[in-house]
Amino acid sequence: MITQHNANPESPPPFELLPAIDLRGGLVVRLSEGDFARETVYADDPLEMVDRFRDAGTRWIHVVDLDGAKEGSRRQAALVARIVRVAGESVACEVAGGFRDDDSVAAALEAGAARVVVGTAALRDPAFAGRLIARHGSERIAIALDVRDGLAVGQGWVPGADGVPVADALTVLADRGARLFVVTAIERDGLLGGPDVALLARLVAVGRGSIVASAGVSSIDDIVACRRIGCSGAVVGRAIYEGRLDLAEAVRAATGLIPSR
Repeated sequence: MITQHNANPESPPPFELLPAIDLRGGLVVRLSEGDFARETVYADDPLEMVDRFRDAGTRWIHVVDLDGAKEGSRRQAALVARIVRVAGESVACEVAGGFRDDDSVAAALEAGAARVVVGTAALRDPAFAGRLIARHGSERIAIALDVRDGLAVGQGWVPGADGVPVADALTVLADRGARLFVVTAIERDGLLGGPDVALLARLVAVGRGSIVASAGVSSIDDIVACRRIGCSGAVVGRAIYEGRLDLAEAVRAATGLIPSR
């Protein structure tokens, strides 16, 4: 489980790599900049991806129901539950997409998910996030902060969506008990151009919770950079599916066994 505190401030905190399985219509896909019109299909059997990730030594998988995220309610709950079952006890699943009410979150956790990520609903109603955390614990509820032009936005795939300064959003949600934030720089998502290190470092410096980097992570050096600035993890997707990043090597880099090159 991603550790929330770093006992030695001069060394990076414990770090986890989370390969992503993004689902749309039952297929494994990736979007560019969160745009549903810019979709690439990578596999038709998500369960095979679970086996592949386990064999590479990963301890976490980031599973997203993109249909649920777009529609505002879970659309692939049964498939996500199957992924969780196949992952078993050796690989923890963090699940996201379409969680807008208490019951859907509880159902996912009861089905075996290690953690649920809430985004749009938490930004719109921080009290909702606080209620979930009070019920399930801060280790099992993460907050998605999708960032465009410095603003945390709900429905991040919609250009011009309303937002609030991301550091303010983080602070408000931390005041409600949130301790883990998955931060996606929308303009880098799926483009393999590297993470927004400046954004991530700024949010780490707020000191109100653990930051998981998402979007743009595509090399060993990207992973090492995220570790060095104090992130607690990184979500990796397209770079793995396109063979640009060897997952087993990436897992070793995440645990500090491979230095930057």
